[in-house]
Amino acid sequence: MTTGASGPDTPTDGAPGTGGPGGVGGAGAFRSGFACIVGRPNAGKSTLTNAIVGQKVAITSGRPQTTRHVIRGIVHRPDAQLVLVDTPGLHRPRTLLGERLNDLVRDTLTEVDVVVFCLPADQRVGPGDRFIAQQLADLARGRAGTPVIAVATKADTVGRGRLAEHLMAVAELGDWADVVPVSAVDGYQVDTLLDVLIGHLPPGPALYPDGELTDEPEAVMVAELVREAALEGVRDELPHSLAVVVDEIATREGRDGSDGRPPMLDVRVQLFVERDSQKAIIIGKGGSRLRDVGTTARRGIEALLGAKVYLDLHVKVAKDWQRDPKQLRRLGF
Repeated sequence: MTTGASGPDTPTDGAPGTGGPGGVGGAGAFRSGFACIVGRPNAGKSTLTNAIVGQKVAITSGRPQTTRHVIRGIVHRPDAQLVLVDTPGLHRPRTLLGERLNDLVRDTLTEVDVVVFCLPADQRVGPGDRFIAQQLADLARGRAGTPVIAVATKADTVGRGRLAEHLMAVAELGDWADVVPVSAVDGYQVDTLLDVLIGHLPPGPALYPDGELTDEPEAVMVAELVREAALEGVRDELPHSLAVVVDEIATREGRDGSDGRPPMLDVRVQLFVERDSQKAIIIGKGGSRLRDVGTTARRGIEALLGAKVYLDLHVKVAKDWQRDPKQLRRLGF
């Protein structure tokens, strides 16, 4: 079990199961592979993905179930390349959307080299964690024998005594390959976790070009940035009811940068909710809230696309879209 940086169970350089030179595959062997990050909703998965990659590739929010797509973040090191797969939170589904998100996670789990199971230190181990632990135990016992690393996220939010108690509860939950406490906010043990993950990868060549941080299409990333901005400070029911679709990302005529002026992109986006009352929440009084969403999202989109952006947002009602197979397909699920 990997614990605190100075604890008795800390892996030493070259120990089996770590990224040291004595790990599986031999000294100097380049490693590459996929790690899937799972956990119940709001367990800190997206924040941890961004911290390991070192740059924002997944949206974060205090609201549960903000991740709707499988986001891949890519970590490049001289000795390895790790592709992180951030998934929607596994949960007991109440809608067709929930069932499809769970299927997405399960499909992803069968295709990776190592699994990261996030359990937030500021919350007690509960039924949702045990539900996921059982499914991961079945995975570890399968033909592939995929190793599972249990990660106590949000370690910065609790004291040492509570963290130790949480780590014991996590260790008792399953037969994990390693247990690592981390804080994605202040960076505590993020590098240690990365070493552990790379130690479980097989030897192999790089899977993506150097410098590439994600393989998500730009339109998906833009939609996620808009969705993140729209979810800030809203009521509990909206995360489940909000879908975002990018209609167009186009260079404005005469603003392609060839004349020396900064290029300008027109980005047109539709936000779908299930009820008129939710539409009113997103728009706000006199459109004030939608303007704030646009301002916040535009900053992230400009950083992503490397150009000035005119962001055109429209809010529409698609009644009960989470339960309608046709609308789910139209909205990309």
